[in-house]
Amino acid sequence: MRRLGSVQRKMPCVFVTEVKDEPSAKREHQPFKVLATETVSHKALDADIYSAIPTEKVDGTCCYVTTYKDQPYLWARLDRKPNKQADKRFKNFLHSKENSKGWVPVEKNNKQYCWHSSVVNYEFEIALVLKHCPDDPGLLEISAVPLSDLLEQTLELIGTNINGNPYGLGNKKHPLHLLVPHGAFQIKNLPTLKHNDLLSWFEGCREGKIEGIVWHCHDGCLIKVHRHHLGLCWPIPDTYMNSKPVIINMNLNKYDYAFDTKCLFSRFSKIDNQKFGRLKDIILDV
Repeated sequence: MRRLGSVQRKMPCVFVTEVKDEPSAKREHQPFKVLATETVSHKALDADIYSAIPTEKVDGTCCYVTTYKDQPYLWARLDRKPNKQADKRFKNFLHSKENSKGWVPVEKNNKQYCWHSSVVNYEFEIALVLKHCPDDPGLLEISAVPLSDLLEQTLELIGTNINGNPYGLGNKKHPLHLLVPHGAFQIKNLPTLKHNDLLSWFEGCREGKIEGIVWHCHDGCLIKVHRHHLGLCWPIPDTYMNSKPVIINMNLNKYDYAFDTKCLFSRFSKIDNQKFGRLKDIILDV
């Protein structure tokens, strides 16, 4: 299968949108809503949306893996406008004590990015990745993946303190963060590209218990629709991701490292090859 597109900029909605003077359910203190009309947008049509690959939109922080100082790094995007106040905070952070504890900030294309050591093992450059199990598409898998295997890829960071933790991972005392490659969860039985059909799918279908849909088009363009575009709520109590069983693949013998016994990798290695009914059921030795 062809490689799916990368998130490099804000994705347009698949439908033409309109603004309504009603309080937003997505952003606090926003006095308006952005809702989808029934008209498919020109951008979607120009990108040949009808032959695109639909995937689950995962609710997390957008990340990107690239080389920095000859080493692979994971950069978490912080969407901050380059105003004077944000620039001052950013420069202060560069010289703060907190910066010496696993953060490497950088500014690029008027965006601020940070690499965080709670996501990646600081010394060994390994990340915890969530995706479908290669041997069983109905099974999720958590595994340790070298950042060098994820180079030039965009991913979503989901975890305990990310966007309200809609997937119920871990707890505040022992936080858990996982990376999900963009396009990792393809949607197989999506209805026709009509407003009412998609609305019914989100409301009445088990597979529709997701944040939204991202279409990966042949020209690399990404088109999305969010539940909020259709007037639906997010987050929701019971997500589709949390309905799937998950297996742990954490054999660390292939890495010639001395892992700290308290790090996430060591804790996951204690439940290597164990299967759980859903992500919420994973209990790590603390």
